[in-house]
Amino acid sequence: MVSPVERGGPTSGSLMARLRRPRTEERTRLAVVADPHLSTRAEGSSKLFEHTVESVEKAIADANGRNVDAMVCVGDITKDGEPWNYGRFDELLADLDAPFYAVPGNHDVPKDGDEHETMPVSAFADRYAPPGQGFPFHVRVGSLDLLGLNTAGSRSFLHDSHEGLVTDDQLAWLAERLPEVGTPVVLAHHNLPAMYGQLREQRDLAEPDMFVPPELRNPEPFIDLLNEHDVSLLFTGHLHMPSAAREGSVRELMVPTTCSFPQGYLLVEAGPEGTDVRFVPVTDFAGTVRAYRERSTDSVTARGLTGMAAARLAQFPLVEER
Repeated sequence: MVSPVERGGPTSGSLMARLRRPRTEERTRLAVVADPHLSTRAEGSSKLFEHTVESVEKAIADANGRNVDAMVCVGDITKDGEPWNYGRFDELLADLDAPFYAVPGNHDVPKDGDEHETMPVSAFADRYAPPGQGFPFHVRVGSLDLLGLNTAGSRSFLHDSHEGLVTDDQLAWLAERLPEVGTPVVLAHHNLPAMYGQLREQRDLAEPDMFVPPELRNPEPFIDLLNEHDVSLLFTGHLHMPSAAREGSVRELMVPTTCSFPQGYLLVEAGPEGTDVRFVPVTDFAGTVRAYRERSTDSVTARGLTGMAAARLAQFPLVEER
């Protein structure tokens, strides 16, 4: 069987969304990854830890073949913030031909009960944010303005929870920065309420005992700000599947994980006619089947999330605006 990397080419992968906006004069291509949960010392679980290095390697190799302008990650780079896993991830990044930027996920930041020294968010920013910025950040990639937020926490907030929060200082920064940028695309780990509404629908339809993962606290000021400044696109991760939702004028696209079913990343191409988003797998048929089996049998919640992910794949494209 021919692997996704061997197929290559800008048209391979399944169309997930065709958006009217963002529109850019200069064509800009991004590889967007989420929740690699890279681990070099763990095995098992529906996250398939023993395959996480290989999955990241394939995503990088595939992105290199597509001449992306940047690769971005919307959080959970490592299993649980282990220093050795960050070290291995950085070794893999050395093969990436494009710039790399990331925002932290709830598994990247210090948490109560960590049995290792998780690096502070400032050190995470030194590695993965644009130089000298920290979080939040703004970086121009091609014709897109990427605005990265830390919704996951630090030693001073959410250190005891996997919930998300856009802090007041980040809201103030957005209010000041958004009027100055031309084509904003926001990056955050946690999802907006409409996306969690889909989880509750899945629970009510198929899995009444399914647990709804930790959510974004007090999301309304964040949503209001995005709508006030006509932000058209938000990328999130956290829930390990491809999906799409709207909050007013804001289109949220949830990025699938590279580690568990359905193992892939998003190839995003913006141009004068709008933005196309494609799901690119990072494993072959056998790997997809293995991941489906492991995730669907891991727990009631994992089974519900797997069913939702499979349903979303069957509904592609999830958004057709042109």
